This record gives sequence, structure tokens and C-alpha cells, in this order.
Amino acid sequence: MSDKNERAGQFKNPFYVSNSINILLFFAGWGIWWSFFQIWLTTKEGFSGAQVGEIYSFNSAFSLVMNLVYSNIQDRLGIRRNLLIFCAVLQVLLGPFFTFLFVPMLRAHFLMGAIIGSCYLTLAYLSASPMFEALTERVSRRFNYQYGSARGWGSFGYATSALIAGFLFTIDPALLFWMGSGIAIVLLIFLLVWDPVRNEKDVAKFENSMVKDRENSKPSSKDFLNIFKIRSLWEIAIFLVFSGTFYTIFDQQMFPQFFTQFFKTQAIGDHMYGILNSVEVFLEAIMMGLVPLLMKKIGVRRTILVGVTFMFIRIGGCGLITNPVGVSIIKLLHAPETAIFCVVMFRYYTLHYDPRVSATINIVTGIAGAFGQILLSTPLGMLRDHIGYQPTFLVIAGIVFCAGLYGYFIIRKDDQEVNGEKL
Repeated sequence: MSDKNERAGQFKNPFYVSNSINILLFFAGWGIWWSFFQIWLTTKEGFSGAQVGEIYSFNSAFSLVMNLVYSNIQDRLGIRRNLLIFCAVLQVLLGPFFTFLFVPMLRAHFLMGAIIGSCYLTLAYLSASPMFEALTERVSRRFNYQYGSARGWGSFGYATSALIAGFLFTIDPALLFWMGSGIAIVLLIFLLVWDPVRNEKDVAKFENSMVKDRENSKPSSKDFLNIFKIRSLWEIAIFLVFSGTFYTIFDQQMFPQFFTQFFKTQAIGDHMYGILNSVEVFLEAIMMGLVPLLMKKIGVRRTILVGVTFMFIRIGGCGLITNPVGVSIIKLLHAPETAIFCVVMFRYYTLHYDPRVSATINIVTGIAGAFGQILLSTPLGMLRDHIGYQPTFLVIAGIVFCAGLYGYFIIRKDDQEVNGEKL
């Protein structure tokens, strides 16, 4: 970054402000209902752990396909927002979809409802999430701002929504879905109205010409297909199958209802979960800014290994601790863990691989997580039905421990196979 841009500061950078607002609104609109999705399925709709696992498996299966499609489109679009606008339009339909289609179909024909619901959720949210992150990261390199700081606003939006959701859920769960539609309308307006790329003066002031030249060299279909031939990428993908997969399985599919069971009534449990979830994500927003400092201090590889260590301690701890205070404290380790897997993994890809196809590379590894969810969501849901939450958490922790050992040997060192942007 040039001296004049450094002095200007990030808040004077319209590209930082615009993309921070967009990612804040996206995660706020997602978090308002997604943070209580598992609790809604189990306590309000009465579905079993195996059925919830089926829904999450369908979500992952559709994401497996659409993540590839979305990433290929976004890499070809570069920094244009067409795909995000399409996703925002779908998000506006959240309230009507859940109220008039998804819920009635789940009740009348569970399998059909799960398939249709997963198709919509994937197109509007699950595959949109990595695209919002990928575009924000790409613009950060081209227009000189810190990605972790911008992504932190997304966590702030999610945390704020989770806190509000804890109150609204006890009144009427349907309010969460309609609020999601309302937030999506605001997001769509921002995406359509404010794009700093249209302002030539802002572009001239903040643009990194070297990154621009590289981005203008659009990846070809051959470049896209060559990604699948990179052995080291599939090695890291296997690592993520048995680590990153458990963000959804543990944190979304199992932990919410597990935590609410510590309280006398479901309503109190729902309220306390909303508070805990919001506190954790507020901390996550802070960690988004601090993790890049840790990464600079100890390096990319070591930071990733720290992240998987946090995951093992957190999931294993929830399998051993038997009181809500202890579980709450150990759950907060999710904040640095998420920041590490979100921010540092992006930097790992742009360090070792071609940054022009960063969205696709991120999705290829994300496919690993989706594949892991397809394989493990339903079996672990059935295991939870048979042996309970905490023994299942210990099984998951054992898997993560093995993934950490594997990662120690296959994650590239920072000076090894540097094919992208050097540290």
C-alpha cells in the first residue's frame, strides 16, 4: 500500500467501507435465523437427530455442486457483484419461502421438503457465504485494505442478529425468517446503489496496479481444470474434511440443543443460547483483526495448527464438562478458531496457489468440508440419538485430533512451494 493510502486509513477507503457493510448485512441476514435453525428443527418442529442430520446432509450435497458453479462464475466476474446481487434477491424471499413452502412441505412430506429446502438454502446462503468472503478478500488485495478487518464486520453483524434472535425466537420463530427478508432488502439496495468501482477518482487513489494487471488476466477453463490436478490442494482438502467439517456438524447441528438442555425450560435455554452465541461471535469479530497479527508473528502454517488445536480442546471439553458455565467458557474458543480458519486459510491459498483463482481454490477445499458433512452428518446424528451428545463430542474430538496430526505433516511451510503472493 502506498504512503498516502496508509495515511488515509481504512475508514477513508470506500472499498473497505462498502464491502464491510455488504458482508455485515449478509451475515446479519443469515445469522438472524441460521443461529437458531437446529433448535427450531428439534424443539419447534420435533425432528430427531437423524432427521436433522439428513437435512444438513442434503444442504452439503447441494453445496458440493453449487460451490463449484458459483466459484467458477465469480472468478470469471473478477470484482463485479452480479452473483452477489442474484443471491441477495433470493434472500429477500426467505420469509415467504419458510412460511408458505418449506415448513408445510417438511410436515407433509419430510424428504421432499428437505430436498427443496436445501436447494433454496444453498443458492441463497450456503454457497453465497464463501462468495461474499471471496469477493471481499479479492477486493482487499486490489484496493488496499485488510481482509480480516472487513470480515470482522460480518462476525459483528452475525453476533448482533444472534442476540436479537434469542429474544424473537421465544416469541415466534417465524419472525426470524421475515427479519431475514427485511435485512436482505437493505443488502440488495446497497449492492445495487453503492459500488466504489464506478468512481474513477476512488479507483485511481486506492487501486494496486500490480494486482489489477494480474486480475485482468482472466483464468481460462484450463486454469480452472488444472486446479483439480494439484496434489497438495487435495492433501489440504483431506485435512479440512476431518476438521473444518465439524463447524457445521458440531456447532450448528448439535451444540445448540445440547446447550439449552442445561436449563429448566426450553425458553430460558433458547434465550441463554442466543446470548452465548452473540458473545462468542462478538469475540470472533475482534479476533478477525488480531489473528492476522498472530499470523505475521508465527507464520501461516503454525497459525493453522493452532486453530485445529483450539477445535480439539473446544469439542473435547464440551464432551467432558457437565455445567453450563464451563461449557460456555470452552465454547468461546470458537472465536479464535473461526477467525483462523476463515482469514488464515485464505492467506494459505494466495501464498501457495494462483491468486486469480482464489475463489475456486477456496471452494475446492470447501467441497471437502461439504463432502465430509455428507458422509458424517447423518451417522453422527444417529450416534447422538443412541449414545447422547457428550459421548458423540468425544468421538468427534478424536477425529479432529487425528486430523491435526495429519495436518502437521502435509500443511506446507511458508517458504515451501510459494506460487502466489509472498508474505
